[in-house]
Amino acid sequence: MAAVSIIVPAYNAQKTIGRCIESILNQTYTDFELLVMDDGSKDETPEIIDRYAAKDARVIAVHKPNSGVSDTRNQALDRASGRYIQFLDADDWISPDATRLFVRAMEDNPTCDMVIADFYRVVGEKMSQKGDIEEEKLLTREEYADEMMRNPADFYYGVLWNKFFRRSIIEEYKLRMDVQLDWAEDFIFNMEYVLHTDHIYSLKAPVYYYVKTEGSLVAQGGASISRTVRMKLNVIEYYSSFYKDIYKEGGYLLRSPVIYSFLLNFAKDGGVNPVAPDRKLGQERINARFDEKMETNPFALNFYEDRLLENALERLMKGYDLEEKDAQILLYLKLAGGTATLAEIRNFTGVSARGLSGSLQKMGRRKLVEKVKVRLPKTASERSVVMVTFGEQSDPVQDALGRAFRDLDEIRFRGFTKEEEELYRNLSEKEARNMRSSL
Repeated sequence: MAAVSIIVPAYNAQKTIGRCIESILNQTYTDFELLVMDDGSKDETPEIIDRYAAKDARVIAVHKPNSGVSDTRNQALDRASGRYIQFLDADDWISPDATRLFVRAMEDNPTCDMVIADFYRVVGEKMSQKGDIEEEKLLTREEYADEMMRNPADFYYGVLWNKFFRRSIIEEYKLRMDVQLDWAEDFIFNMEYVLHTDHIYSLKAPVYYYVKTEGSLVAQGGASISRTVRMKLNVIEYYSSFYKDIYKEGGYLLRSPVIYSFLLNFAKDGGVNPVAPDRKLGQERINARFDEKMETNPFALNFYEDRLLENALERLMKGYDLEEKDAQILLYLKLAGGTATLAEIRNFTGVSARGLSGSLQKMGRRKLVEKVKVRLPKTASERSVVMVTFGEQSDPVQDALGRAFRDLDEIRFRGFTKEEEELYRNLSEKEARNMRSSL
């Protein structure tokens, strides 16, 4: 039984389904089954899916008569066997570390029942990061509902594909998509699921690439205006009921003005809030293009390790609103055991004295670091030196750095036996001693 069941409904998706499947098969986390549900496609989608299923046993191709996306997802849930459920749409794709980050968030936080992540909105060759919860953290169900209340019509809360679910909760409470709705059915599924959670983890790493297409119900001509209005009223009614279930009566009454403002927010056709794309597609990740003939060269190994580390630091920067030099300073403190001199930090990071001073002041105000004076053992000058240590609010950042190190080891030692890993580490220590002695 696979740990994760990944569900992809597909209808006439011949132009994009290959990219979607490739992104899943290229995950650094490999313990999954991929249920690709062909919903009666009339193009070459079925043949493309079958080719992938023939090449990789993790791909399960299912061909069925056309019944709509909600019923198709429900049939996939009936077939799923993993502990966790992850959804994608056939137009979209995910970053190589998406599933691993989802699984780790669940397993590092035993009371966590759902993970919600940032995503990229892709428009042509441009993209922008989208999220709503500002910090990476574990929230109670009530705290999550408070966050959602601020911007309920946002795709971030409404869609399935930036979330990670426990299948045990889905099955225990018989949760499925409402096939009578062909608009906002995923939003209702999410709200029903949240009612049965204890905690929800907000992941600040953008792991999903959402391609904006013409997706509104009216634009598709799939329903009359009157039916659309009825469906919106149903969603609004459910939304109000959801908050009554989340809060006790006093809490609901206290929040009722904000809850009813949802009527105004939801009058628009729910979509990603218009955000100007801020980067060219492909610039969001540190790429590692290197001539394959050079892979046995020690410089190539250092190159790949550096790129992996830069990717890890980029996630840290996004998750904790840090600049690159801030992340490098914190990284060195972690490597140095939590304490370092200003000179040591400058030597490791290459940050100028002025840049280091500004960064330490900024992080000092956030209590991520602090500077202390330490008097050296008795010398002729009786001098002291300024040391930098982690501050009292740095525990979450230190935990994130620890996870980044574990992630790097997981990637580096994939397929190694314990004996091979131990041998490699011992040889690496010997190599490091040799290099230090020559510098």
